[in-house]
Amino acid sequence: MPISLRVFGAPGRYLQGPGAVEAMGEYLARLGSGAALVADRVVLERFGERILSACAAAGVRCERCEFSGEIVPDEIERLVALVQPLNVDFVIGCGGGKGIDAGKGVAHRLGRRVVTIPTAASNDAPTSKNYVLYDHAHRLLRVEHMPANPEIVVVDTRLIVTAPVHMFTAGIGDAVAKKFEVAQCVAAGGPNMFGAHACAAATALAELCYETLRAHAVQALADVRAQRVSEAVERVVEATVLHSGLGFESGGLSISHAMTRGLSAVRGARDALHGHQVAYALLVQLALEARSDAFIDDLRRFYRAVELPASLRELGMDRPSDDELRLIAEGTMTAPHVRNFQRPLSAPDIAAAMRRIEALSPITA
Repeated sequence: MPISLRVFGAPGRYLQGPGAVEAMGEYLARLGSGAALVADRVVLERFGERILSACAAAGVRCERCEFSGEIVPDEIERLVALVQPLNVDFVIGCGGGKGIDAGKGVAHRLGRRVVTIPTAASNDAPTSKNYVLYDHAHRLLRVEHMPANPEIVVVDTRLIVTAPVHMFTAGIGDAVAKKFEVAQCVAAGGPNMFGAHACAAATALAELCYETLRAHAVQALADVRAQRVSEAVERVVEATVLHSGLGFESGGLSISHAMTRGLSAVRGARDALHGHQVAYALLVQLALEARSDAFIDDLRRFYRAVELPASLRELGMDRPSDDELRLIAEGTMTAPHVRNFQRPLSAPDIAAAMRRIEALSPITA
């Protein structure tokens, strides 16, 4: 595909709000009469009956297929062997990022369309054609690409507010970086997830995502703690799932996501949620952009208010050694997104930016 081409991708339908699962039946019925529900045991126990009932009410036969919880290649193959004999028209991936990616992987292997139902707003996987595979040591193995985005995305905010709070904050962390990553990718002339240039719509969505989070995330977090669906929750969920997903996929990524390659390879940080890794990495990207301490501190105050990590210690890696910083930096340089930056970078550049962030005074108010 020529790099000069502009491409914007999106799911076929996006449904969001309390009771979206009950409302999805008429949309699912348009995809066919048979479905496989891929989800882990906890998700099946908590939400399986709601989903199956909504399918049955629309005349869609839906079969449960339990996912082990680890998104590794042999688990995808096991699920494919379960789903293939069922002769389904589409696959429903339900859960957090891993459950949704498992559904995508099965649908991709079988050449079926996919529906995603997130049970937490922890990342923007629901709208994307991408899915990530890991090895058994939880190191990122590769990113796969379906030929098309999910057919339907169903975001039931009654489910979202019952998820652990740290999942909600991870979604904010994953989304807050998109404005800056898309801007760097566009400025560098880098490709988006379709191997093309970004449309202006992608940049606008990434900027809207950031503005929405800064305006509403603090209140939304308080409402999620109370398991209360509110206008702030609706706005932030739309930002973390829809705006963020469309923004990154059609706009492109940069250092914040490249750094997850390095962070997932070191102690402590590897155990952090993806969105928390991205949030920390955004600070490093801003240091690489030569942003002022005042600019970075403004964002760090926001991080404090919405419980995002602003240092490696807060990410779970206390007292990183020079060798560990080098390992993170070298891992970052293996990610393709590292090239989507205003100037060529080296591993020492990234390590130096991390040292700058680590040396900043704590935010106390």
